[in-house]
Amino acid sequence: MSLILFNKPHGVMSQFSAHASRATLADYLQQPDIYPAGRLDADSEGLMLLTDNGKLQHEISHPESKKQKTYLAQVEGIASAAQLSRLQAPLDLGDFITLGCRAARIETPHWLWERQPPVRTRAQIPTCWLVITLVEGKNRQVRRMSAAVGLPTLRLVRSGIGPFSLATHPLMPGEWRDVGEDAWHKVE
Repeated sequence: MSLILFNKPHGVMSQFSAHASRATLADYLQQPDIYPAGRLDADSEGLMLLTDNGKLQHEISHPESKKQKTYLAQVEGIASAAQLSRLQAPLDLGDFITLGCRAARIETPHWLWERQPPVRTRAQIPTCWLVITLVEGKNRQVRRMSAAVGLPTLRLVRSGIGPFSLATHPLMPGEWRDVGEDAWHKVE
């Protein structure tokens, strides 16, 4: 059984079916009968796991399993201690309240690739990087959380899912590696 680590490039849809104007997973992965265990919106990039095992797909992606997902967010502004505290606490986003999470300001990761197309820059507004680790993952949640505390997200990279991380399993955008589903169970 397969467990594929895939570094989804910016602008790619997290689906195999054709899209009118964007690349999809089918442009990068030709293995039969594999399915994503979770999604990333087209504007986000980074680690996706795909498998041909429906039970494993459910275990990885279902919110009840509480699998950690780690995101790197380049945000507009410099995060204050108060903003980080608000990110870490349950946060009311209007249609739901987030679970608590871990959030910290970090230096730009040394292993991170340049995004294509580049992130816009504005000379008068500084940016910083945050690492945010969640056990849920609702649609555009990290972007909505950062905006709610006054730190709009400019770039979002999912760097880790459960035991797998792009820092320790380096892949450039568009690259993939089949680690086999036993790799998931060995580290659990």
